[in-house]
Amino acid sequence: MRTEYPARQLGELVENLDSRRIPLSSRVRAQRRGPYPYYGATGVMDHIDGYLFDGLHLLVAEDGSVEREDGAPFIQLVQGKFWVNNHAHVLRGVDDEDTKYIYYALSTVPVRPFVTGSVQPKLSQANLNRIPIPYPPDRATRRATVRVLSTLDEKIDLNRRMSETLEAMARAIFKAWFVDFEPVRAKMEGRWRRGESLPGLPQHLYDLFPEGFADSELGAIPEGWRVEGLNEIAQFLNGLALQQYRPGTGPALPVIKIAQLRKGDTDGADRCSADVPVEYIVDDGDVLFSWSGSLECIVWAGGKGALNQHLFKVTSNKYPKWFYYFWIHEHLPEFRSIAADKATTMGHIQRHHLASAQVVVASADVMAAADRVIAPMLERVLTLRLESRTLARLRDALLPKLISGELRLRDAERFIGSAVG
Repeated sequence: MRTEYPARQLGELVENLDSRRIPLSSRVRAQRRGPYPYYGATGVMDHIDGYLFDGLHLLVAEDGSVEREDGAPFIQLVQGKFWVNNHAHVLRGVDDEDTKYIYYALSTVPVRPFVTGSVQPKLSQANLNRIPIPYPPDRATRRATVRVLSTLDEKIDLNRRMSETLEAMARAIFKAWFVDFEPVRAKMEGRWRRGESLPGLPQHLYDLFPEGFADSELGAIPEGWRVEGLNEIAQFLNGLALQQYRPGTGPALPVIKIAQLRKGDTDGADRCSADVPVEYIVDDGDVLFSWSGSLECIVWAGGKGALNQHLFKVTSNKYPKWFYYFWIHEHLPEFRSIAADKATTMGHIQRHHLASAQVVVASADVMAAADRVIAPMLERVLTLRLESRTLARLRDALLPKLISGELRLRDAERFIGSAVG
């Protein structure tokens, strides 16, 4: 990367705290459960009852997954009290602003020339110290660079927290109405009376809910409501073996596998021909459910792609998205337990498990009332995630240009101001 700023070797700019690291075995960690994160090379591995470091630090993977898909080192910016094993270097700049600057600058440097070992890649402390990074000599430039990039990261983090809160609120309403039958219980126990409101239960909803329960194969459910199988409220389309749709010279699509579902994006994904049947094309807002491996269910916000095998694309022509999405989540613990019992094969569920998973369907009036409350919340969650994707792309585009000095800070601040509002 060409740069307007002089390069300095990383070892000249940071304090290396590797000597304070202490690895703990999984057995010891199991005996020391607690609130503090225990970090490995690429993320949090556990939570234990003590910490070694406090404050803002930079963790750089030392062995194993030391290189990201874009060729930069695998690094983590960590704040607070935490523990680190001996698979991540622990660094700190002269202050927090400098630690953040070094984090961003190191994200632009190819690490391959400094990695040894073909079977088990390793980034030794000596080689880590030799990595050159662009380092503006004046502190004001470094601080301004951090301010621009942090503005985007903070907005992305705010969106993540808002979307998690909104989804949790929507899930709580769903569970109260359709799993715990709280409105019906409140009426039967006299806690909710006609003309009065309860938290989450305004008075105009009172007459929509039944006065009592009736027997069903699931036990007592609200009178007039019914039981159906999960496979009856939605269609579960299994993905294709997309190696049969190899990309040619025409348009291509990223292949969405379990790994992409877990990451939430298609960066570095395999490609396939765009000439797949249209029902197997995934768009933002689709519900995806991995039925093998690590069973997960998400509302996809990672852009257009093609559905690979081992994933269901879930749709319904009878019920709203939130209804089948939250019912799948209600049954996920049971599905994961079924998958975990398949010790001789990769854990998975089968279609008959979807039929056995029963759900409760409310009256049309209650379904419509719930849709007016829950659907806008899930739509807002999707909007926030899509906005974060756009901001992350903007950050990734600006990062090398800012760190190299190619883009003037004043111009970057103008772009950021218009992006985050």
